[in-house]
Amino acid sequence: MRVHVITLFPELVEFYAGLSLVGKAREKGLIEVSATQLRDWACDKHRTVDDTPYGGGAGMILKPDVLAAAIDDVAGAPGTPGRMPVVFTTPRGRKFDSALARKYGETPEWTVVCGHYGGIDARVVESRATDEISIGDFVLMGGELAALAMIEAAARFVPGALGNAESAETDTFEDSLLGPPLYTRPPEFEGMAVPEELISGHHAKIAEWRRLKSLETTFRRRPDLLEGAELSDKDVKFIKSLKCSGNE
Repeated sequence: MRVHVITLFPELVEFYAGLSLVGKAREKGLIEVSATQLRDWACDKHRTVDDTPYGGGAGMILKPDVLAAAIDDVAGAPGTPGRMPVVFTTPRGRKFDSALARKYGETPEWTVVCGHYGGIDARVVESRATDEISIGDFVLMGGELAALAMIEAAARFVPGALGNAESAETDTFEDSLLGPPLYTRPPEFEGMAVPEELISGHHAKIAEWRRLKSLETTFRRRPDLLEGAELSDKDVKFIKSLKCSGNE
């Protein structure tokens, strides 16, 4: 997976992308992350990349001519054969989720444009973006953290990037459910013991316990996710029992 990031803060992107599992994956040659300074495409001596909004209002807007030039050089101009996907980070975009993380983790090469200031001129979004993505219902001061969150989530689906490939397939959201509670040593902490099922050595019991706890956690915290989950008859019966218990 090769990701190009167009940003006003390339040093931030390069620093973070050099750490932890993403950094190790880069060292192995499994992932490439390059950060490009948007100001390099500004033509004036002040390297101006923004201007005031038409119609008035607060904030400055990223200029379409500067941003379009950067995108075309990095990702290819619209209509260019083999042009890579161009993702804009914006609170106006569709919400990023595990399915999108997998999609981009399986995409060989893509570009992320980090929004900044008051936003991006709509004309460059319309003409250059293949996707607009938000990481949540809140506003950041810039799109760099959103871009890095996307890259890290996508990297989990790059073969070899994780120490255990099973992790990406069993994590929270992979089956539209929240994950079960997790435990490690010591077996007892502050009077709280690890559930007996997890130390039983009985794989079927462990799997059943995790499934039921995953269903229960999702039911209590994110019941909306259950609508998209693949549920067995046993799962449905268990959820009905939770509803009947009055613990919604």
